[in-house]
Amino acid sequence: MSSAFFISSLVVLWYSSNIGVLLLNKYLLSNYGFRFPIFLTMCHMTACAVLSYISIVLFKFVPLQAVKSRTQFFKIATLSVVFCGSVVGGNISLRFLPVSFNQAVGATTPFFTALFAYFMTFKREAWITYAALVPVVTGVVIASGVWLILLNGRSSC
Repeated sequence: MSSAFFISSLVVLWYSSNIGVLLLNKYLLSNYGFRFPIFLTMCHMTACAVLSYISIVLFKFVPLQAVKSRTQFFKIATLSVVFCGSVVGGNISLRFLPVSFNQAVGATTPFFTALFAYFMTFKREAWITYAALVPVVTGVVIASGVWLILLNGRSSC
């Protein structure tokens, strides 16, 4: 039972911190007038690197691992650049979009991840996985279309 409680606590903590970061970023970039989303991303990444290093070296949550080859280094570096670009893009979008729309578009990520994984690695998911993700994407498309109509003032309601 304590294992289930620990895992549940981690999920709640992760979910809460994600919501907190998202709302604080939105507040800083839109309401507070902070106009530097790339600098904000740099602050996030620096804090993450420092706190991760402290967690590994000082608290020994996980063992310190060395990079084993140039190939592994370049794969890690590529992933880092892509992830950083994703965070920068998300922070830039928060300056112009409501949080709800940002999150709705983000809900399509599992569908496109499965689709791109197939094209890049030729690894096919079970058909039920794709089928389960279609209603999510459809809902986001409908919600986004309605949101854009309302935003542009072309609603006939």
